[in-house]
Amino acid sequence: MAHRWEVAAVATVNEEMTYGGAFTSAFSLRPELAVAVDATHAAGLPGLPEFKVFPMGGGPTLGMGSDIHPGWLHTFEAAAQAAEIPYTLEVMPGHSGTDARAMQVTQDGVPTMVVSIPVRYMHSPVEVVDLGDIERTGRLIAAVIAALDDDYMQRLVWE
Repeated sequence: MAHRWEVAAVATVNEEMTYGGAFTSAFSLRPELAVAVDATHAAGLPGLPEFKVFPMGGGPTLGMGSDIHPGWLHTFEAAAQAAEIPYTLEVMPGHSGTDARAMQVTQDGVPTMVVSIPVRYMHSPVEVVDLGDIERTGRLIAAVIAALDDDYMQRLVWE
């Protein structure tokens, strides 16, 4: 997809411990917007409450909470609806536990979003994912990037 904005993709380290890679990458790059692509727990794992798991094959989850810019979330929801990409809202009370936490508070602050792929048996040697969810996540992020125009940041402030 054609797009107007410069896009940087970064793979980070220490995401669940110190956010070290996200802090240094965001500090160095100074992004106008940021998206943390992560994994979330898929349904089917015994012992997890129903509200903490998400359906495999149902598309990505879109985070909402204190690390998430509400206007940026709205942009992702609108893009998913326009492209007919299924998604589930994932409530992230407190901090998200993702790189979004570090990116959001770096430099002058960065409007941040979390998009996650449901994974069954996360943090084990037998993780399972629906390949369609990975494809939908990529299509959604590409659609959002392609829709960004020169005035997006001014509109984002008021969304």
